[in-house]
Parts: sequence; C-alpha cells; structure tokens
Amino acid sequence: MSRQRRLEVIEAAEYVTIGELVRLTGARYSTLKYYTEEGMLPFEQEEENLTRRYKRTAAIMRIEYIKQMKQNGYSISQIKKMLCPET
Repeated sequence: MSRQRRLEVIEAAEYVTIGELVRLTGARYSTLKYYTEEGMLPFEQEEENLTRRYKRTAAIMRIEYIKQMKQNGYSISQIKKMLCPET
C-alpha cells in the first residue's frame, strides 16, 4: 500500500494522481475516472507502473470548468462535445 503525500507536497507538484485530484477538488473518484475514460480529463501514462498522471493545474482548471458547465445546465454529452470536438 502506498503512502499518501502531504497536501502541501501535492499542491506544489506538477503532476498528481487521480486520488490526489479527488483531495484537491472534492470531486468523486468515480466521476474523475469517468471523465478520464471519456477523454474529458487528459492524462499522461507513466511507463514503469502504468500510473495515470495528471498535470495538476490544467486538471484542476478542467474539473472546475466541467463543474461550472454542469451548474449552467449543460449535459455531460454537451460538455464533452465542447471539450473534445473531434469525438
């Protein structure tokens, strides 16, 4: 079992895990996993242990944008089309 990084370390890191994004944004793990699988939340794959890493600042901004769009009445399908027009 891995040890959790301290919040101060996470807040200063360039890359974070999905679990750390949960801590930073208050979003549910299953929600962020869904956004990732749908291509709405970009990540980089670390080769050696296949860990998905998210650019902290960009991921937080993307999650906040999605939350705002949902509050404005957009469906996930509509938001996905705005974020990923090629799909």
